[in-house]
This record gives sequence, structure tokens and C-alpha cells, in this order.
Amino acid sequence: MIASLVFLGLLARNPILFLPLAAFLLLGYTGRILLERGWSRLLVWSLLAVILAYIWLKKYVFLPQGIFLHSLYFTVGLSYIFFRVLHLLIETGDEGELRHIGPGSYLLYMLNFTTLLSGPIQRYDEFARDQFAGQPIELGPGVIGLQLERIIRGFFKVNVLAMVLEMAWSNALAQMSDPLPAQAKMLAAFKLVVIYPLFLYANFSGYIDIVIALARLMRVRLPENFDRPFSAASFLDFWNRWHITLSTWLKTYVYNPLLLVLMRRISSEALQPFLGVFCFFVTFFLVGVWHGRTSEFVLFGVLLGAGVSVNKLWQVGMARVLGRKRYRALTRNPVYTAFSRGLTFTWFAATNPLFWGDWEQLHSLYATLSRADWLAVWLATWLCASVVLALWEGVRDALLSIRVSGTPVLTCRYARVVYASALGLVALVVTVLLNEPAPGIVYKVF
Repeated sequence: MIASLVFLGLLARNPILFLPLAAFLLLGYTGRILLERGWSRLLVWSLLAVILAYIWLKKYVFLPQGIFLHSLYFTVGLSYIFFRVLHLLIETGDEGELRHIGPGSYLLYMLNFTTLLSGPIQRYDEFARDQFAGQPIELGPGVIGLQLERIIRGFFKVNVLAMVLEMAWSNALAQMSDPLPAQAKMLAAFKLVVIYPLFLYANFSGYIDIVIALARLMRVRLPENFDRPFSAASFLDFWNRWHITLSTWLKTYVYNPLLLVLMRRISSEALQPFLGVFCFFVTFFLVGVWHGRTSEFVLFGVLLGAGVSVNKLWQVGMARVLGRKRYRALTRNPVYTAFSRGLTFTWFAATNPLFWGDWEQLHSLYATLSRADWLAVWLATWLCASVVLALWEGVRDALLSIRVSGTPVLTCRYARVVYASALGLVALVVTVLLNEPAPGIVYKVF
């Protein structure tokens, strides 16, 4: 708790700035106490109050500007605190599944500095299992070594990979406004759409590597948030690998309950697969809207929802046309998998400009090339992503197939020491030579 309070103090040194956050935490805790004491009928009202308070504090643009607080206040990490508050309210209201949580435990869970800025989003029972364990979990030399390696890997991603990718992306963005021939601008556009997803991954997953390792050194296990997302051969699978705790939370508290309600009301077997499609759209639309308070993020949510919905419709349609057995065989075809993986990357890349650009910037960007040119850019992105990611998977599998005593050579402790040492040295040299600050954590603003 002391570490978390110091961390908050470093982010904002004026205590007055924390008053709205304190009121939000108090609102959540009050709702939980009422539910714990048997006022289960207040669950919906408690959830609605927290959601409205969150929307108000984040200043969503569809609300009148006059109702907002116009003085500065602290909102960093509020989006992740929001999920934790809702989780506690839902679990308490669901037949009081969570035992009594005192104010100290509540604040520690909400403000834990390892998960404050950008997650991962951890359930309370998992948090309490380690934080309040009678016997602390093991922390031997092997565990310490693995966590130090992970910190180095995360530092390399954030301070080297993300920095280099951001510089290349910024250069490509600048070229889009320069008076260049159409072919040169198409190349700049290609770099622009390809580089940003890689930058975002290096930036976010590198940060997550660091905080998971730091927490483990403090004898707390945080859930994994990434699982090689660019290996996904479908957009649905991509979101099982990217920001895992976010998609898992929304599947648990939005997708599953919504699907269950619809299936109880609509008994038609022919329509049931399409109920899942609708629920996927709603769930991932909310993923997009959660990321930001402006209308750009509404479109981001629509694109995410459309991606998973079309993906699900394709699966349902292909299973009906080919049969499940033949469709499963098709999904194991290397060529089909490669192009599916490339299409998944391309669709994710198509959503990314809404992360960093407003409508004016995006209009100016897309006006620099004709529709035919942009179509060529996206087709080139799909083709190149399909080939490059397939080669990456092939090389990775080949290297991991080299084994000694049944263990892949690349994952043995000697190789990991060399690997971590090399990454650390490169990160140090690049940081000193470039003398540039590392990019800010993109997901901190959400």
C-alpha cells in the first residue's frame, strides 16, 4: 500500500487532484457494502451509478460540456479501476460470492501500483490468493532469474523496439504530407499501417512484461495479457491473445450473460448461431468505446465488432457449407492459415489509426491517396503480412525443434542468460547513443 501511495504521489503531487477518484472509489465501496448486507435489488442501480460516474469523470463527448468538472483532476488508471469496481459489485450481488472485504484490502486491490496504469485486469480472488496468503508463494533463484530476464525483455521492447518503430512511424506520417510522387506516398502509407500495430504491441506488451515480473518478485502473480497475438489466424483468436484480461472480462460479464438471456428468449435453433454473432458485436463494440470518449472510438468499436462478427459468420457459414470436419481440415491448411493470419493483422492495422488520429487528421491522411491507391496499400499489407508471419512461424518452429535432452535449446537456461544479456546490452547501448526518452505507454491514456 505504501508503494502504491508513493506511486500515486509521483504521478500527481497535489492531493486535491485525487478527490474525484476518491469519490469514485467510495461510490463503489458503498455499493458493495449495501449488496453485502442483503440489498441485492440495488445491484443494477449500483452498476448504473458506477458506469455513469465513470462516463462523467472521463468526459465522454456525447454529454453536455457544462455538466463536467472543469478543474484538473487525476484520471490515470481510472479505466482499469472501473473494471475492478464493477467486478466486485457483480460478484457480491451474485449471491454474495466474495467474502467481506475491508477498506484497506479494497483500496490495495484498486490502487495496486503494478496494475494501475494499464492492467492487466485481475480478479479479486486471484489478487487476494497471493496478497493475503498465509504462506508467501515461492521465490527461489530460478524464479528470480526468469523475472529479471522478463524485465530486460520488457525494457528492450519499450525502450528500443517501440522507440525505433515510433521513429519510423512518425517519419512515414510526415512523408504523407510531403509533396512526393504517388508511389512514394503509397510506400509511406504501407509503412504507416504496418508499423503502428508492431509499435503498439512492443509498447504495451513490454510494459506488461515489466509489471508482471515486478509483481512476481513481490510474490504476487498477475494474469498474462498477451500470447503471441500476431500468430492468430482469425480475429476472434486474436482477441484471445491480445489484451487477454480485457476480452476475458467482457466475455464473462457482457458476452455470456447477454447470450444466455437471448437464448432463453429466442428458442429457434436456426437463429442461435446468429445470437452469438450479435453478442460478439455488442461485446467488442464496448471494447472500442471503452478505449476513448470521442466519436472516433465509436467507429473503432464498430470496426472491432464487425471484425469478430464477420469472422463468426464466416465460421458458421463455412461449417454449414463444407461440414465441420472438412472446415476443420481447411483451417489446418498452411496456405489458408497464412492468408487468414495476414488478413487478421490487416484488419487490426485498419482499426489502429483511430487510436492516434482525430477525424481531421484521418481525413487529411486518406485524402493524400486515391481509393485505388489505398486499396493497393491494404492488399499489399495483407499479402506481406501473410508471407512474413508465415515465415516467422516456420523459423520459430524450426528453431524450437532443436532439442537437447528433450528440451528446446533456445529455452534452456544457458541460452536464456545469453539472450537476456544481449538484449540488455543492446538496450543500454541504444538508449545511450540515441539519448531519446522511451515512448509513453499508449494504454495509459485509456
